[in-house]
Amino acid sequence: MSRKGPRDAQASFYYSRPQLATSGTLTVGNDAIAVRGIAWLDHEWSSEYLAGEARGWDWAGINFDDGAALMAFVIRGKDETAYWAGGAMQDPAGNVRVLGRDDVRFTPHARWRSPRTNVEYPIAMRLEAGGATYELVPLMEDQELDSRASVGTIYWEGAVRATRDTRAVGRGYLELTGYGGALRI
Repeated sequence: MSRKGPRDAQASFYYSRPQLATSGTLTVGNDAIAVRGIAWLDHEWSSEYLAGEARGWDWAGINFDDGAALMAFVIRGKDETAYWAGGAMQDPAGNVRVLGRDDVRFTPHARWRSPRTNVEYPIAMRLEAGGATYELVPLMEDQELDSRASVGTIYWEGAVRATRDTRAVGRGYLELTGYGGALRI
C-alpha cells in the first residue's frame, strides 16, 4: 500500500521492479542492432487518483550505477506546497527502506516552457531522499505528453540523469503532473 494522503482512500497499490536487465533488437531501415540495458517496471492502481486538495505530483524512479534504486514522490497541494510524500530506497542487495513524508523533498532548479501548450515545468530537480541529495537533469528538455484527447491531461514525463556531488550516479525517469492546472483524470 502506498499512501498518497492522510485519509484511507488516498492510497494505491504500487509495485516496482528496478534494475531489470533487458535486451532486444532495434531495427533502423535494413539494419538490426542488438541493444541491452537496465529497465524499471512499475504498476499502480487505486480507486482514487488524487485527493481533492491536491494539484499534481512530482515522481522519480532512479536506477543507480551501483545496483541500488530509488522511487520518490511528492503530491503537491493546490498551493504548490507538499501535501504528501513518500517512496522507497533499495540497496544493491535488494533490501528496501520505506521513505515517509518527511524523507522526500523535490526542489526545482531549472524550468522549461512548452512551445505547444505554454505550460512551464520544473524539468531539473534537486531530490532529497532518505538523507541523500541528487540532481536530476533531463536528457532533453521537450518530453511533454499531451494526452488531452485520451485521458484528458498534459504532463511532462521523461528520462533523466542523476548526479551526486557533480558525479553521475544513475539514470531514471521524472514525472511532473498538474503544472498546467489541477490534474483531472
